Amino acid sequence: MNNPFLDQLLTREGLPRYDLIAPEHVAPAIDHLLSEARATLARVTDPATPVSWETVMEPLTDATERLGRVWGAVHHMSGVMDSPEWRDAVNSRLAEVTAFWTELAQHPALFASTKALDAQFKQQPGKDASHSARQRSLENSLRAFRLGGAELPEEQKKIFAELQARLAQLNQKFSEQLLDSTNATVVHVTDQARLDGIPAHAVESAAAEAKKRELDGWVFTLQHPSVGPVLQFAKDRSLREEIYRKQAMRASEIATEGPQNDNGPIMGEILKLRQEQAALLGYKNAAEVSLAPKMADSPQQVIDFLMDLAAKARPAAERDLAELREFAAATLNIQDLQAWDVAYASEQLRQSRYAFSEEEVRQYFQLPRVLQGLFRVIRTLFAVDIKPVMGLAPLPVWHKDVQLFEISRTGKTIGHFYLDLYARSTKRGGAWMDDSRGRRVLRDATQTPIALLTCNFSPPVGEKPTTLTHDDVITLFHEFGHGLHHLLTQVGELDVSGINGVEWDAVELPSQFMENFCWEWENLSHMTAHVETGAPLPKALFEKMIAAKNFQSGMFMLRQVEFSVFDMKIHMDLLPTQTDQPADIGRSIESQLWAIRQKIAVLVPPTFNRFAQSFSHIFAGGYAAGYYSYKWAEVLSADAYAAFEEAGTARYPEVGQRFWQEILAVGGSRPAMASFTAFRGRAPQVEPLLRHNGLLATA
Repeated sequence: MNNPFLDQLLTREGLPRYDLIAPEHVAPAIDHLLSEARATLARVTDPATPVSWETVMEPLTDATERLGRVWGAVHHMSGVMDSPEWRDAVNSRLAEVTAFWTELAQHPALFASTKALDAQFKQQPGKDASHSARQRSLENSLRAFRLGGAELPEEQKKIFAELQARLAQLNQKFSEQLLDSTNATVVHVTDQARLDGIPAHAVESAAAEAKKRELDGWVFTLQHPSVGPVLQFAKDRSLREEIYRKQAMRASEIATEGPQNDNGPIMGEILKLRQEQAALLGYKNAAEVSLAPKMADSPQQVIDFLMDLAAKARPAAERDLAELREFAAATLNIQDLQAWDVAYASEQLRQSRYAFSEEEVRQYFQLPRVLQGLFRVIRTLFAVDIKPVMGLAPLPVWHKDVQLFEISRTGKTIGHFYLDLYARSTKRGGAWMDDSRGRRVLRDATQTPIALLTCNFSPPVGEKPTTLTHDDVITLFHEFGHGLHHLLTQVGELDVSGINGVEWDAVELPSQFMENFCWEWENLSHMTAHVETGAPLPKALFEKMIAAKNFQSGMFMLRQVEFSVFDMKIHMDLLPTQTDQPADIGRSIESQLWAIRQKIAVLVPPTFNRFAQSFSHIFAGGYAAGYYSYKWAEVLSADAYAAFEEAGTARYPEVGQRFWQEILAVGGSRPAMASFTAFRGRAPQVEPLLRHNGLLATA
């Protein structure tokens, strides 16, 4: 079959040719790979096939990896090059692919073979790294069988599979409607006076957007790089309110474009089906199912952890808000501080208190220079080199803005990564890392990993390079932490190499760990150059940034706790009946969010705010009853970074080597707690997180 998905994407040694794949290639490629995978499944579970790693697991991994890589590429293209054709391509085979994975998770003969292999491995005395990785993979597989319904009666297996197929459709629909709603509405400005205070780069981008749409003036979209500068800097309060309202109502029954993209009923049906699956598996709720493969023991343990953080953060958050309201009233003449005023008033207070603005800082963070600084940090910590891939024409990328790099150690290439950094209307919002290919040691070679790193920064306008806010820099370091977890693994078994097999509430450890290096003078002095003068970031300005580092950290902590508690509580407590309608459940989800806000938040948003309808992490991503992972991983990452603080910068390479060996290199081949304690020499402690956030005094 002459198909780029099969011929150029599944290479083990070369680079996948993303420039050649197209929507029309999807259906034939997926059909072929599904047929191949089912034939392999039949062969390895044939009673005549002896049960061993080489006869069962290796051939099955070969087939399922090929399918997974191609289907992952289809989803990636849909997420970064959205079009009706790519959506149709995804939806044309979504049911079939979901059905296969469900079939695999419930296959009785494969389940029996896996149990037999697990027993063999436990009886074998050999305990080298490969043996341990394979045993961990088998343990994870057995758990996945149980959570996938393998132990259910046949009739209930069928019901479980139907629920799984419908959930896959709903997750995809949630993402599509959110992107459609985001793109459906803009804020068109024709009076230049309304732009007062907005940074020049944002005004230039808005002018370019207007020109693209053949309109006069300026057009602000609901993408974050467009919304953020307006809310943070625009002096025109009515403009701030207009763009806040439109963004806050996205994908809801009151969205500006109408109710056609309302995610409320989809949220309701997703939750209903998750709870039905949990009941089939014998769990009380979907939260218990979610936590089965995670570090946390129970939903209540998570709630207790979150509420303890909330109690420690609340005094600081209340002071933050009181100060903001007082400043807004006295200095900005805003007597009734509203949601659309918060970012603006906070920026003005920050400038007043610390004598600098985020926009002033932004002028020093040119994206190319930031990347150089990031690569320097990675080289220092982990003794690897990063350089762009040269000499390929054309580059195997899906968009002209995408960059391609290789990462090497001692002159040997160990992986590659693609960088897709700019926002566009065909790309879903946020920032994330996907894997294109995982590390795997084969009999004749080692398959090197490939990562896909995606952000949504403002694209350059004209000849000027993109400049980043310091928050953008932190986002970039964060996503590279995920990338390093994937790329620097030394595990040869695919199921537990890199981020594979890592407990979901530990997967953010490397990403949040990397954020800390954005606050070190040694690093910032090497990654900054003023966009006009080329001068590095002044030490005095850096010291102001450090002084302001924990500005409103109490409010930020409570906001993250609010989202995490909401996520856990709806999956714990909302247990719809068979007769409950999705739209009604969606309204119950919204009511739960408001109840949690009243209990936790110090700054409650307006009643038209429909945050839940755009909460992709839990309704279209992998964070259902797992959003708390960000806060738990912050505990791990802050404590891990404390080891570097204790050692001092001169010993960073030494400590970085241990971090690589004990956490990054081992991937999911052992429990995350074992990896953390191997690095730190003890269990994690919460004090470093509180100290880094300036909250110890209020604890």
